[in-house]
Formats: sequence, C-alpha cells, structure tokens
Amino acid sequence: MADIDEIRKKFDIHVLADKKKDELKKYECNLYCCDSTGCRSSGSEPIMGVMKRIIEENNLQEKVRTIPTGCMGLCAQGPLVRVEIKGQKDVLYKMLDASIMEKIMLEHIIPALNLKDGDSFKLPSELNQYTLSLELPFFTKQEKVVLKNAGHIDPEDVQEYIADGGYLALEKVLKTMTPEEVVQEMKKSGLRGRGGGGFSTGMKWEIAAKVPLVDEKFIICNGDEGDPGAYMDRSILEGNPHEVIEGMMIGAYAIGATEGWFYIRAEYPLAVERVQKAIKDCKKNMLLGSNIMGSNFSFNIEVRLGAGAFVCGEETALIRSIEGNRGTPRPRPPYPTDSGIWGKPSCVNNVETLANIPTIIMKGAEWFSSFGTETSKGTKVFALTGQVEHSGLIEVPMGTTLNEIVNVIGGGVPGGKKLKAVQTGGPSGGVIPVSEMDLPVCYECLKKVGSIMGSGGMIVMDDTSNMVDIAHFYLDFTVDESCGKCAPCRIGGKQLLMLLEKIKQGRGTIKEIESLKKVAEAMQKASLCGLGQTAPNPVLSTLKFFEGEYMDRLKK
Repeated sequence: MADIDEIRKKFDIHVLADKKKDELKKYECNLYCCDSTGCRSSGSEPIMGVMKRIIEENNLQEKVRTIPTGCMGLCAQGPLVRVEIKGQKDVLYKMLDASIMEKIMLEHIIPALNLKDGDSFKLPSELNQYTLSLELPFFTKQEKVVLKNAGHIDPEDVQEYIADGGYLALEKVLKTMTPEEVVQEMKKSGLRGRGGGGFSTGMKWEIAAKVPLVDEKFIICNGDEGDPGAYMDRSILEGNPHEVIEGMMIGAYAIGATEGWFYIRAEYPLAVERVQKAIKDCKKNMLLGSNIMGSNFSFNIEVRLGAGAFVCGEETALIRSIEGNRGTPRPRPPYPTDSGIWGKPSCVNNVETLANIPTIIMKGAEWFSSFGTETSKGTKVFALTGQVEHSGLIEVPMGTTLNEIVNVIGGGVPGGKKLKAVQTGGPSGGVIPVSEMDLPVCYECLKKVGSIMGSGGMIVMDDTSNMVDIAHFYLDFTVDESCGKCAPCRIGGKQLLMLLEKIKQGRGTIKEIESLKKVAEAMQKASLCGLGQTAPNPVLSTLKFFEGEYMDRLKK
C-alpha cells in the first residue's frame, strides 16, 4: 500500500492548481456559455451542442475550449455566451439559439482564429444585434465578492476552482490560524447573516464555538430560498458550489463542528446536482474526510432536500425537517447553537453568508469591512427583477442607494413608464415608494421605512402597479405557506387576507382599514416565528405610503 503522505502529495492543492493552469494555457479561445437554470430554460444546452460540433468538425479541440458556467447576471437576455480570444476584445452575445450560435462560430470564432499577424478582426454587422456591451453600468457599477467567479469558471470542475485560488483559504486557516483567530477575523469583518436575519456571523460562530462538544456538533447551510422572484442562493450554488463548501469547512473548523449539512430546495435540481458533485470531487481529492490537508481537522457533508415549505427557511423548522419531522418552528431559546439537530449543537448559516468566508480569510477583515456602511459591511447579492430594463443577478456594496441600483445598474423602467415603487425582502418585506429612492440599502435603513433586507429579492414596479393588489399577492402567499402552529399567524393571517379581499372588491369601509392595522400589529407581536411576525409588512408599508389607493377601493 502506498504511503499516505505520498497520496496526499499527489492531491496537494498547489499541484492541482499548477496542473490546471498549464492545461488552460494552450487554448487561444474560451467560449463561456451560461448554463444556469435561467439560461437552460431559454435553450443554452443546444447552443453548447453546436459549439462542440463545429469545434470537432474543424479540429479546433486544441485551440478552443467550451466552458459551461453559472449565472452571468443578465438573466432576461439569456442564453448568454462570452467569447474570449487572445489579443482581442471580449464579446458578450445575448438571446441566442442554435442557428445564431452556428453563425457566430463560422463568422466570428473561426475567422478570428485564422487572422495573420498584424491583421485585426471586425465583427460582421449582422452579429452586432446579438451583442451586449461589457461597458454597461450593469457590469461596471457592481462590486463582486461572492459572484467574482460566476460566469468565469466551470462550476463542476474542482480543479478549475482550485486553479483560481480555491481552497487556499481553507489551507490558510488549517495551517496558520487557530479556531479562535478565525472567529475573531469574522467578527472584525462585520459580516452579517445574508439570509435575512442580519445577525453577526462572527458572534454566532463565537457562541457556537463555546458550546462544549459532547460527541457531535453540526454546521448547516440554509439553501431553502423561497421568496417569490428571488434566486440569489440558487445561482451561487449553481455557479460556484465549492466557494460555499469551503466557507462551510472554515466555519466548521472555527466552531468545532464534526459534520455539515446542506439543506436545499428540491425545486433547485441543478443546484442540488452541482453541490452533490462538488462534495464527491472534494472527497476524491481528499478535501473532505479525515485529517484534511494533513491537519487534525476531519469533516464530511451530507445533503438534505426541502419539500417546498417556505417556513423551512426558519432555522428551527429547517432542523426539524432535516431530522425527518414536519417542518414547524419552535420557540427559542434554546437556540440551535445549544440544541439543534437531534438536540446537538448546530450552527445555521445562509448560502451567501458562507460564500463570503473564503474571500474574507484571504483578503482580510479590514478589506471586507472597507465596503458598506458603519453597521452593514461588505457587499450584497440581489435578484433585481420586475419592471426594469436590465433585470438579473447583481452584487453591490451595502449602502448603495435604491436609485443607483434601479436607475443606473438596472437601466430604469422600460417602455416610457414611470417608476412607482421597489419591493424588498420578499413576502416578508415592504414596498418602498419612488420618493425614497435615495435610501441607502442596508439593514437599518430599510427597517426605518417598514421593509427588510431579506435574502435579497428586489422587485421594481412601474406606475401601472396597484399597491392593494401587490399587498394581496404577498399576503396570500404567506397565508398559504403558514405552518399553522401558532394562532396569531394561522388565524391573524387569514383574517388579514379576508379584510384585504373585502377592500379589494370594493366592499370595505374605514373600519376595515383600522382592523387591518390592529390585526397586523397583533401578528407582529405574538407570532411564533419570522414568517408570522413579518407577514403584515407588505400591507403596512403600502398603507403607509399608498393609503390613497386603499381609499379608492372603499365602498362609495
């Protein structure tokens, strides 16, 4: 049997990185095709087939590489393909199909590769209509930390992640830092939970680390993203699963966890598939298992699928679901850090939270905290959707104004219509009127206007939107998703919906408006978990800023 140290040397991350870098140097052209759920649904798979066929027909396998990637950002313009040819300007193509891709291969890629020294290539005019400028504010005004590799690497190739610096942060903490030092670095960074709660990640890890280890301690990645219009976590898991795994491993080292759990929505099959493959590849390359990187740290990860219950995004309901029970919240304390899965200490972190960890370790807490505001540090990923010119996945520093996000990065409202409001935080969030567009996007600022950060959904509404209908839509969703365990949410939500329907149908009076406010206040104060406590937010925020639209619906 070969010596274990010799085997480990074979899988040393630096050896893997150098090997992959040497392999990639030979290619003159890289074709990055978005292979996320959004672009797949628009037909990216046949496009990949055309690329590969033409490359083989022209014997270009040694010159041209095709890379299926995660989300490139501009989801509404998919399928997207980015062309990188050495010595030439990158080109981004939009809204492609197989026939257009064939033209691109024959009229752009092959002629550009066959240029003689000193010649320059001019893109055929008929292809210009399918291009997007990489100088758009959508691309240039972002600050990417979590999404830095999105659309630039193959998410299913662990060596590609390693070649780009992956798992160096894990190596750094295992070889040069104590668990306490890792926790302190997280506290200094100011990173707060990106799942909506906004609790200090470093503080949570410190609390979890202090809980004595009896036999097992767990760390959980919450990938049960359920807000309508939100797909941040899904895109991160599809585009760079190793970044999240590495963050989870660093967290496990910091708190003394022995095992990790991914809890992912079953409605995200591609994310599940890529996480499972990433875990398998990590085990194959000895990045999971016993004595990782020759240290005393041993760790493994399991995957559990959520069955579509919105309430399972709440950590105690999520834990019950992992155990095989019905996903309902329970009162806290005890908190999961004291009593989690099977009554054992468990630390729950959101996908985006964990994805930040490797970069913070490598670049330092001071670098990360240089972005954002005094109380909201770093960057935040948003799913910018609705009535906006450039909808898609974006990442901006905390404190960026709504105006900058919607009108500059998003390109404003299309079709000559006017911006009316922006809804943040999903069904638990609030509606923010156009008069508040200079509001910085951070935890405290959004709370002041009756909304929340949430996990990062941001829906733009134009002047054709009616706020009573918007409030009804979100409330109908939360009433349907209530687990029914506590009366304030179960009964209060239904009462709130009935009152809203009466107003919507023109049968309500001022009395119903007052009742809306009273029931909403009772739900906020008495509901067991965050779902019931925040369900009234869309109603209260629309009442605050658009009360006139409610009055217009009252019985005349």
